[in-house]
Amino acid sequence: MLPFLGKKASTAKLGIDISSTSVKLLELSRSGSRFKVEAYSVEPLPPNAVVEKNITDVEGVGDAVSKVLARSKSALKNAAVAVAGSAVITKTIEMDAALNDDEMESQIKVEADQYIPYPLDEVSIDFEVQGEVENAPDRVEVLLAACRNENVELRSDVLEIANLIPKIVDVEAYAIERAFGLVADQIDGGEDQTVAIVDIGSTMTTLSVLHDGRTIYTREQLFGGKQLTEEIQRRYGLSFEEAGLAKKQGGLPDDYEPEVLEPFKEAVVQQVARSLQFFFSSSQYNDVDHILIAGGTASISGLADLVQDKVGTSTSIANPFVDMAISPKVNASILSNDAPALMIACGLALRSFD
Repeated sequence: MLPFLGKKASTAKLGIDISSTSVKLLELSRSGSRFKVEAYSVEPLPPNAVVEKNITDVEGVGDAVSKVLARSKSALKNAAVAVAGSAVITKTIEMDAALNDDEMESQIKVEADQYIPYPLDEVSIDFEVQGEVENAPDRVEVLLAACRNENVELRSDVLEIANLIPKIVDVEAYAIERAFGLVADQIDGGEDQTVAIVDIGSTMTTLSVLHDGRTIYTREQLFGGKQLTEEIQRRYGLSFEEAGLAKKQGGLPDDYEPEVLEPFKEAVVQQVARSLQFFFSSSQYNDVDHILIAGGTASISGLADLVQDKVGTSTSIANPFVDMAISPKVNASILSNDAPALMIACGLALRSFD
């Protein structure tokens, strides 16, 4: 059994988020209760090096990690990465509260084939005690997580190409949950409510619903900012790279906003509404208290207001760095602009302080 959540390590680690289009690196330090961004950088990936959260070009991704590390000027060697929620099977089980970690691990090894539909030699398994079972103080709830070895090993291989030490392979949803702890204070009601985090990446949108700060639901759908880039490319006769730059930097013709951007924003609203409907139909919930928009697409101007108006739920843009100090070697304005896309990287970097 190979632990992949790496819960027992507590040295400083780089948070490295490998998405479908880029590698994002973040290093945090802490003084008292205040965090500081020590290093941050983003490096684009070769086309199709990662497809739907699966690494298909280990050398290409490893090279991008090497470049992002060099550009960040971080001296750290230990790193934390994450696998997508869709690659992980999770199960909450009850166990005897008197067991220590080693005894729990032995018992889980014996019983794991009840919960995991793969041969045990093909999976990495880890577990985390969540707390006492309600009305049964001698029992604890234990979160069991299992992931195919290849998903863990590919990410480890990528880090090793860049001469980094893979200390933790986390799960994206738990990284987002950890980063939400920094954002919760910006929301009326804080953690003690039901919050939907909609992370809109380049090709995938992930809905994570948290109740009292704990993830209770995640779902991934094929939808993302790449669709806007492709529409810019098609309409204005640009290369994909030119379209991506124009999307960020502006300078497109006058008809861009009404003819291209507004319809895309409407599509985002529909995606958010549809994702929430899936959640409501598969749970006892029929409402959320707040929507948090994350991912690269979140930085589109006016998106949160549009979602709030159309869905009817208070909505804001995720920024886990609001109360952090920023190192002089980090460009604060670029960091602020990229902040919504850095929830996973931030949650991974926070593993330094477990």
